[in-house]
Amino acid sequence: MQKRIKHYLLFSCGWLCVVLGIIGALLPVVPTTPFMVLALACFAETSPRFHNMLLNNRWIGAPLKQWDQTKTVRRRTKIQAVIMLVIAFSFSITMLWGRTGMQLMVLGLAVIMIGFVLRLKEAEPKYED
Repeated sequence: MQKRIKHYLLFSCGWLCVVLGIIGALLPVVPTTPFMVLALACFAETSPRFHNMLLNNRWIGAPLKQWDQTKTVRRRTKIQAVIMLVIAFSFSITMLWGRTGMQLMVLGLAVIMIGFVLRLKEAEPKYED
């Protein structure tokens, strides 16, 4: 019984992450890749079909394959993620003008998330002669 509940929860979480990732692809403030990596992890446990579907997707398949195989990201991806986080959190902090406590809380969350992204291992650059 617990296995079935876990299966359905992970499967549902996977699809929720796919939907959030698609929204992230359309809205510049919401990141796409972290949601797709979470979806990939959820589907690895519950659905090989959807796991392979994400890995073979022409738009996001390459970075997901890289993450799935080596647990690394490209430097360019890390830089883009940090830039998007700075933009998104700057906007949020500006919208909370006058609420110092909330601004500090959002700033703390931004520092944690940026630190997490910066700690991800980078892929070795491929040099071709």
